[in-house]
Amino acid sequence: MCGIAGAMALHDGAGVDARVLDGMTANLLHRGPDSGGTYLRDGVGLGFRRLAINDLAGGAQPMSGEDGSVVMVCNGEIFNHRELRAGLEAKGHRFTTGCDVEVVVHLYEEEGTALLHRLNGQFAFALYDRPRRRLFLARDHAGILPLHYAITRDRFVFGSEAKAVLAHPEVDRAVDLTGLDQVLTFPGLVSPRTMFRGVRAVRPGHYLLVEDGSVRETRYWDLDLPPAGEPQEHPDAYYPERLRELLTEAVRLRLSADVPVGFYLSGGLDSSLIAGLVSELAPSADSFSVTFPEAEIDESGYQRLMARKAGSRHHEIPFTADEIVEGLQRMVLHAETPVKETYNTCSLALARRVRESGTRAILTGEGADELFGGYVGYRFDRLGRGADRSGDPLADALEDDARRRLWGDPGLFYERPYHAWREAKMALYSPSVREAFAEVDCLREAPVDHDRLAGRDPLAQRSYLDFRLRLSDHLLADHGDRMAMAHSVEARYPFLDRAVTEFATRVPAHLKVHPRGGEKYVVRQAAQGLVPPEIVDREKFGFRAPGSPALLRAGIEWINDILSPARIRRQGFFDPATVERLRARYTRDGFEIHPHFGDDLLLTVLTFGILLDTFSLPDHP
Repeated sequence: MCGIAGAMALHDGAGVDARVLDGMTANLLHRGPDSGGTYLRDGVGLGFRRLAINDLAGGAQPMSGEDGSVVMVCNGEIFNHRELRAGLEAKGHRFTTGCDVEVVVHLYEEEGTALLHRLNGQFAFALYDRPRRRLFLARDHAGILPLHYAITRDRFVFGSEAKAVLAHPEVDRAVDLTGLDQVLTFPGLVSPRTMFRGVRAVRPGHYLLVEDGSVRETRYWDLDLPPAGEPQEHPDAYYPERLRELLTEAVRLRLSADVPVGFYLSGGLDSSLIAGLVSELAPSADSFSVTFPEAEIDESGYQRLMARKAGSRHHEIPFTADEIVEGLQRMVLHAETPVKETYNTCSLALARRVRESGTRAILTGEGADELFGGYVGYRFDRLGRGADRSGDPLADALEDDARRRLWGDPGLFYERPYHAWREAKMALYSPSVREAFAEVDCLREAPVDHDRLAGRDPLAQRSYLDFRLRLSDHLLADHGDRMAMAHSVEARYPFLDRAVTEFATRVPAHLKVHPRGGEKYVVRQAAQGLVPPEIVDREKFGFRAPGSPALLRAGIEWINDILSPARIRRQGFFDPATVERLRARYTRDGFEIHPHFGDDLLLTVLTFGILLDTFSLPDHP
């Protein structure tokens, strides 16, 4: 994978400065340390930084078609490139490299924007069609790879990460308060929002067309779960067998590279199943795990058990609260958002060890929980709706109104009672933010398409919301791609193969959350024989790391400074008295934040303060 950046003039007379383009791509050096390239013509600039994975000697970008009329920069991998290339060559297209993404240029020449329906991969690209004076940008179906943009008075500006967009002098640096409110409300940011006012993220499964001075967004893919009551297509035994077949092919495709490929091993079911499949296809691959001194969060026993079963060369990375402190600022730089958990720093440490080992690409198990019912919320949904009511008619009416705006369904409970949480947030915000809150409240706009929820059963509704709100812009973004690419490592996700993802929508609900077999039942069945029963049969153990209470107890001077009343008051986003009450509460003996249902508000305040410093963002007026 790589880093891309660029700009396009929206009217005559607005060119692209080569020095500005170089500055934008320089901010993406971590995404592409091996080489770079630029294209400047017709008021369009495309910049590229390469992390060489396939065709190491070739594969330079920008790439163009036979006549040079189509030029592209692409960050990503097209896993079905061989079959696509064969078909294109049969039609007379001439390839100049062995790089997988070159198929995108030639597919565009054949099919235009419809090419997106042919791709099985993880990608974010910008393609310039010179005859049409059109810039075409797209992001993969699941949102594995990032793509950001801004529209200024004179230009459309884009980059893999927000920091590349912010390097353009016409893009203002300021906090997007609705983005901050999303972080405090949902699992994380929800595209197109970012933490930077004026910078937007292309939504997963969407593309943009920039032409004739305007920007148009179109959805080409979304998770489409069947309506409630739709008949089952196959016998129960078909589904685990078919899942194993599809995952085997997904792993095989993702092991293809001209550099060493390894895998992460958390000790849980999903990464262990991937490890088992890797062991059949590429014996003696490298595996990587984080270990903790705290027995209650350490999974090294299960990790070693699976590593022995897979026969991998296993690397353990011991991790303590000291490493969290050391990695926190770098983590925020790459995540480009405040966070609620510190485990991103563990992901940073993992990626560093991967890079040091000589491995350049890594397979990981994200996506299974969201597609196959792996979280505790799915179990609660089995108990039926309505148990989340407060009993206060006015409070319940206000909550119904919030859910109607968010989900189009007052009976759909997801994560928390949002109206009551709104009051908790108001106590955390400063008086000036409270005064403007009606304009920045993230509850005033729907974060997802209501039509994708209507008529679905509760498990399907939760799966869609987890896929869109938890996975795409959080687990794949600040936790996944950004932490791996901070150390120039490509993360690959077999569970998010297009065929696996679309198959998951057809698996019956009782095979995802089984009355006796528990969550992810079909995945457990598919893992039989590949994964030790001690792992297959264990309850889900969420990956977590020590939070802000541990950081506060360490007495780190710069952390205390960021949380000091004077700084909180000067910055103007949070209420200093509330922050002080949180500090007092979090440092009490025995205080713990619930690993599944608690919010580490102080960590969000702390990492938001780091974000302000890292990106030189102004105080709230």
